[in-house]
Amino acid sequence: MTAQDVMVVSGTEPRNERALRRQARGEQGRLVALSVPAFFLVGALVLVPMGWLFWLSVYGSDGFTVENYTRLLHPAYKETLITTFELAFLVTGLCVLLGFPVAYMASQLGPRWASLVMLCVLFPFWTSLLVRTYAWLVLLQRRGVINSWLMDMGLIDTPLKLVHNFTGTTIGMVHIMLPFLVLPLYASMRTIDMDLMKAAANLGASPVRAFWGIYVPQTLSGLGAGVILVFVLSLGFYVTPALLGGGRVMMWAMQIERSMAVYGDWGAASALGVVLLVMTLGILWVLRRLTGASAGSGGH
Repeated sequence: MTAQDVMVVSGTEPRNERALRRQARGEQGRLVALSVPAFFLVGALVLVPMGWLFWLSVYGSDGFTVENYTRLLHPAYKETLITTFELAFLVTGLCVLLGFPVAYMASQLGPRWASLVMLCVLFPFWTSLLVRTYAWLVLLQRRGVINSWLMDMGLIDTPLKLVHNFTGTTIGMVHIMLPFLVLPLYASMRTIDMDLMKAAANLGASPVRAFWGIYVPQTLSGLGAGVILVFVLSLGFYVTPALLGGGRVMMWAMQIERSMAVYGDWGAASALGVVLLVMTLGILWVLRRLTGASAGSGGH
């Protein structure tokens, strides 16, 4: 037993230490008290609607029922769910492939040029989502700008089908989602000490090995945040798939809207929302474990 423990047991602990502990407990109590309104706000805006959504999905006019969930086994619902996740994974992967080089280039430039690059990344935010989607509709249609240029240059003989299909929807969503990956990734890259790369080179590592072994693991926190943002937003996207998909690309959000607007079935729509929420949370948990494990192994 140390001398300090003896002083505590005997009640002769210095008064200043006891005062500091009481002060720390008081500060913790005040922080908890200040957080109570925020907890109530989160409960009112998030937890209560989620509970109401679940209640609507299992309680109908005849009482408790699981019909709203059993009907989701219909092939049409399964096809819509598969399309939703295929599109979300594809858009997320393309955003990573396109956004990582952009964020890396901006992080290596000087302040002035980096600000110019990030200004170009943020420029789409200054335009309405609906306007951007209609702009892609004009560009990608059969007689649009892209097909006209390709035909004028003699690269194609007939217009390409770039809209009202999976391809057009993917292009429009990648354009809209790309800034959500670049921003957190760029913020993470700006904090990396580039002297580590020089140290790896002095120890005999090639530039490629130093990049993948030293630099990339330190970007996983920002990359993980960007991937989660893009993936979650892509799962619930409605406007862009509805316009660029032309009704041929049916996503889960569109199925929810159809259940409420066309059929007036709130129970079925609620079941769709609950299933999408549970699956999204499960995938996010897996992604967090994977990015956390990768970051941990990279740190060692």
